[in-house]
Amino acid sequence: MELRFFVRLAAIAAIAVVPACSLTQSVLPPDAGSGCASSITAAEVNTWFDSGTATLNGPVKPANSVLFPDTPNCSFYKWSEQMFLWLTSPAPPRYGSTGGRIMNSSAFFDVSLPDSTGHREFEPHTLGAIRAFNIRTAQRGILDLPVVLQKGTLRLLEVLPPVLSPAGRPLVLDADGREVEVSDAILERTRTPVLLDTAGRPIKAPKALIRSNASNDLRPLDRNIETIEGFDRSELVQKLLVKDKVVLLDLFGNFQETEQGQADGGVLMAQNGSLVYYALTVNNVFALYRTMQGASVPGGKKFPVSQADLDTVTAFAAAHGQPALLDPEALAIEIKSSWVEADGLLDADKFIQMKAIVPTYDKTNAADWVPNGTKVVNLAMVGMHVVGSTKGHPEMLWATFEHVSNDPAAAYTYAKSPSGTTTIPQTTTGTWVFTSSGAAGPFNQQHLTMGGPGGNHVLAVAPFAISPSDILRTMPWGASGSNATSNAEVLSINSVVRSTLDPADLRRNYFHEGTTWTIFGASPSPSNQVGTNKLENTTMETFNQGSNCFACHVTNTTGVSHVFNETKPLF
Repeated sequence: MELRFFVRLAAIAAIAVVPACSLTQSVLPPDAGSGCASSITAAEVNTWFDSGTATLNGPVKPANSVLFPDTPNCSFYKWSEQMFLWLTSPAPPRYGSTGGRIMNSSAFFDVSLPDSTGHREFEPHTLGAIRAFNIRTAQRGILDLPVVLQKGTLRLLEVLPPVLSPAGRPLVLDADGREVEVSDAILERTRTPVLLDTAGRPIKAPKALIRSNASNDLRPLDRNIETIEGFDRSELVQKLLVKDKVVLLDLFGNFQETEQGQADGGVLMAQNGSLVYYALTVNNVFALYRTMQGASVPGGKKFPVSQADLDTVTAFAAAHGQPALLDPEALAIEIKSSWVEADGLLDADKFIQMKAIVPTYDKTNAADWVPNGTKVVNLAMVGMHVVGSTKGHPEMLWATFEHVSNDPAAAYTYAKSPSGTTTIPQTTTGTWVFTSSGAAGPFNQQHLTMGGPGGNHVLAVAPFAISPSDILRTMPWGASGSNATSNAEVLSINSVVRSTLDPADLRRNYFHEGTTWTIFGASPSPSNQVGTNKLENTTMETFNQGSNCFACHVTNTTGVSHVFNETKPLF
């Protein structure tokens, strides 16, 4: 059954309810009115295609980031739309292969998870190869560490890697600055937790530590703390696991509380029981530019934003016998994508799919799934961040896309054409990937986390069982639901692009939720963040909605990427 985005809507209709055998589909209002509505035409969308017209699943060219017009806000949204269509295009002959999509071609590299020293590697794509995915939460902090929300605020706290003694016990600093092993903790609701040493004595004025003095290993974490301007060390916490108790302690001796259902290393589950899997991918410009820097990236280095910058990358590639860059005018691209298992997914044929290797689990213990191997599955894409440098924007543009059947949206208002506004109410009726039909909340509470021996078990987060959460898009178009003008800008661009695509094109089943950047490419302080500046993807920042990407990416140097500085060169 075809998805039809642009049908006549009653003023109160926000979703098209389809029979129970199919997923519900978010319908984007076609009557949004904004300056962006006149900034793009179907004729322009046709020029994005290699053939000059919007053909079914036809290859698309990338937006030219070197010649980016940098005209707020519409040109940013158009750049995002074209880049998504390009990345998800079937790979054309210029990529030297048939089958697969551009983002999975040899011009792109997967980025591994950090190893024990915090370093990553670029993993080349091979035609016909099966890619490995992981279930680690996509939301990471400024230092690429797991995050939790501080209780009573939207402040993100980053969880440090565990610091353990040779006996495997957590280490903290005492009042005299000595490293002390923690053997137990006394937790009382009305008092500050008391940590006990191995002799059962209270540890006086304990503080967290980043690493043991016995370790001489300088990890990417240490370098990042020093190079990120104005980094607030009070946002770092050490998670102490002692006798099944969890205590969060910061570097200044404060014990932190987190919101209910919040845990680091979050895991998301779809309503059909599939875990959500994540991949991180970059293009060859990104990987080669990193390789140019050598063993470590100099401080203050910025992503390429000009033809001169690109020429240095091209010359470097040629001098080292690398293949000619394909579509280099895209400049540096980083993609984060999210996937669920296609098996058992309603309307699976309406999702972009890929074969992958994913972990399997012994589910004997309903609160602790233990990894016991791997399996090959078909995955269906549910979300994607598209991040890229452009002329004037070394901080990169941050755009996000979701599948139309992911989850319902909170109420929002948009400006109509030619005048007036319309409010779309919240409704959870229907069959969604991440929300149970008629769910009344609470929404966006984390039920699962990673932990246990080896850190790769799937664990229930009290008081929940291992189960799906009910998810709601709280900022439906990357801004406050009441921001009718901003919402209309994003909606109107969506309307033109998707109405131009062939009705059977899989890419039409995904919508652009918004794009965030900074004024004149400045470092992303709150006052510099523009566009849809409350942008989150419900499949990646599921449990931390309400801020935007720049809450965790706080510089306009290459440190804005969590992976650039810590990934090893290609050669």
